[in-house]
This record gives sequence, C-alpha cells and structure tokens, in this order.
Amino acid sequence: MIKLYEYPSSGNCYKIRLLLTQLEIPFERITVDILKKESRTPEFLSKNPNGRVPLLELEPGKFLPESNAVLYYFSQDTDFFPTDKFEQAQVMQWMFFEQYSHEPYIATSRYWISIVGKPEEYKQALEQKQPLGYAALGVMENQLKDHPFFGGDHYTIADICLFAYTHVAHEGGFDLTHFPAISAWINRVKEQPNYISITE
Repeated sequence: MIKLYEYPSSGNCYKIRLLLTQLEIPFERITVDILKKESRTPEFLSKNPNGRVPLLELEPGKFLPESNAVLYYFSQDTDFFPTDKFEQAQVMQWMFFEQYSHEPYIATSRYWISIVGKPEEYKQALEQKQPLGYAALGVMENQLKDHPFFGGDHYTIADICLFAYTHVAHEGGFDLTHFPAISAWINRVKEQPNYISITE
C-alpha cells in the first residue's frame, strides 16, 4: 500500500490526502512530527534528503517528495487534470503561483501563529508577509470573479493546491471577508465528491 509520511496539520500534506481520497486510492498515513525534528533524522533523510514532508512511498524504496509533484503524478488520466495542452499549462501556472506567490506568505504565517504558536516572536516577519499574502489573495479573487475554478471551468489539482492553505488563511492572520469570490470557491470545493476536511 502507498505510504504517506506527513505532519497532519500541514496544508501540503492535506493536498495529497484530499486528492487520494477523492480518487478513492487507499493509503497508509505515517506521522512525522516536524516540531520534534523527526524529518531530520538519518532514517528520514535517507528517504528524502531535503528533510521535508509530505513524502510518498509508492512502493518499497520508491519515494516521491513535493506535494505538487505528487498531485501531478496521481492526477494524470483523471478528471483532475485536463487533456487540453493549454488548460494543462494553466493548471501548472496556478500550481507554480501557489508555491512562489501564495504559500511562502500565507502558509508560513499560519505555521508561525497556529502550529508553532509564537506570533510575538515572529511579529516583524508576520507584518512583512501580510501585504504579499493579501496580494496573492487579490490575484485569486480576480480569477474567481469570472471562473468557478482555477485553470478552467472544472475542479482540478490547481484548486486542491490553492485550497489547502487558503481555506485556513485565517489561522495565519488573513481576513477573507473581503474576498467574496474566494469564499464562494471554498464552498464549491467543499461540495466536491469525497471531500475531506484538513482535520479528517
């Protein structure tokens, strides 16, 4: 069986759980406590030299790290990834956007505030991340004003990718009340078949 090495409250780990569940692919969950540096042990580093979760073990000794790479791997030849080349590129565009313009600000803020629980210690850094996080949310809001989903009119891994940290952005100090299109999209994602929450 596929093994998912994860820190359960991580949005990047949640992305994989959500897709695999929606595809009805069974998997085993193995918790790696990053706060106890369990992803930095020699044993884990032998599996992923980058020392990060999530990490997927497809079969004994065959590992695939990086959440968005895992999403791409499993979405091939499914409804979660388009067949049209331009639409495929649009999905990838939003996944790159998530990693470079969204996750570093929204996910990191959530980590410092809600997972590490040290907002005062990171106060200055959090303040610096606010305008950039809101800028990313603004880009998303503009897209969703005219489209029900990212990368076209269908639910894809681009949506899973961006949903993971956006729907818990309030845990990183971001107020979504001024982003009605994002809020409506969050509800649409939650209505998808086989949806699970980040705490399930």
